[in-house]
Amino acid sequence: MVSIQRSLINELSGLDSALCFQSYDDDDSFPKDYGYGAYNQDGLDLEPNATSSSETKPRILLMGLRRSGKSSIQKVVFHKMAPNETLFLESTSKIVKDDINNSSFVQFQIWDFPGQIDFIEPTFDSDMIFGGCGALVFVIDAKDDYNEALTKFKNTVIKAHKVNPNIKFEVFIHKVDGISDDSKMESQRDIHQRSSDDLGEAGLHKINLSYHLTSIYDHSIFEAFSKVVQKLIPQLPTLENLCNIFIQNSGIEKAFLFDVVSKIYIATDSSPVDMQTYELCCDMIDMVIDLSSIYSSEETAFDSGSASLIKLNNNTILYLREVNKFLALVCILREENFNRRGIIDYNFICFRDAISEVFKLRLMSQARLENNDQDDDDDDDGPPPATPSP
Repeated sequence: MVSIQRSLINELSGLDSALCFQSYDDDDSFPKDYGYGAYNQDGLDLEPNATSSSETKPRILLMGLRRSGKSSIQKVVFHKMAPNETLFLESTSKIVKDDINNSSFVQFQIWDFPGQIDFIEPTFDSDMIFGGCGALVFVIDAKDDYNEALTKFKNTVIKAHKVNPNIKFEVFIHKVDGISDDSKMESQRDIHQRSSDDLGEAGLHKINLSYHLTSIYDHSIFEAFSKVVQKLIPQLPTLENLCNIFIQNSGIEKAFLFDVVSKIYIATDSSPVDMQTYELCCDMIDMVIDLSSIYSSEETAFDSGSASLIKLNNNTILYLREVNKFLALVCILREENFNRRGIIDYNFICFRDAISEVFKLRLMSQARLENNDQDDDDDDDGPPPATPSP
């Protein structure tokens, strides 16, 4: 038995008790309603005033030209809409705000902007829009002439960076389904080069832009949004470290911590992510949800005993365990390494307990921020009026 002292966790998150993972080398189901809701680490619904206010959540802005695919992305990723059904979506005519809130580390707002909004107009309140923004996702239709899109992207980045230099800028080169790999890479190189040149001419040489090839008809859009959301999670280093400790002591090749509602992975270990492996994990989550909807009630569908095991024909095993009501750990390992399942399950319990403690700290931190904001509001009201003398 290898004892992993909590000092390693203390370094990242301030946890203060001992973790023991058992070394591999030594001699629950899902609810039918998959929407987000207020929830605590024990799986209990929170009171309305116990959730973090919308104002304190990071904000993700979805921007781009009309018909570039912004609304389709939002519906497919966060509302489980089938990709072919997005063909019937109407063009967005006003800002659509979507509050993503559950007990996991996925807590933010998505603002879907109409393509016709002009950010240069003086009537546009850029301070309000960009001031509380955590990430700006600009969607470019790869199958269209993107000259106009690049011009709007440049103007948007200049305006947003001036208001909030901390914004993470993400470019989704979208609708790449049906395009050859060579054409995809050529489009990405061209967009990358031209946008970097445009921003360089504007004096913004040090802005870090991330580019993603995406489509709603495969898992690329989920993988891209995973990268966006991870940048908004302050606890990400701690979660990645816990995944590393878990796989190193369990004979596991790869592990993903999934938000099962959206199939976004909020953390994984330090080894590279293979797209085919990620797709297998997403398909496993879909299968578990579908079967659970048939054979389980909403109240008992996903509990602490939930698990799923799939053996592939290449001697690889996919193993899923419930972490909490909205989080699942999906592992990939060789079949021969699964012989000591007891060690893996014991280490998973240690992993789940550590995640629970990290989540407690997150809730406590949010509560302190809300209390401080409330105190500031009270101070702004000034002292109470003096009582007149009789």
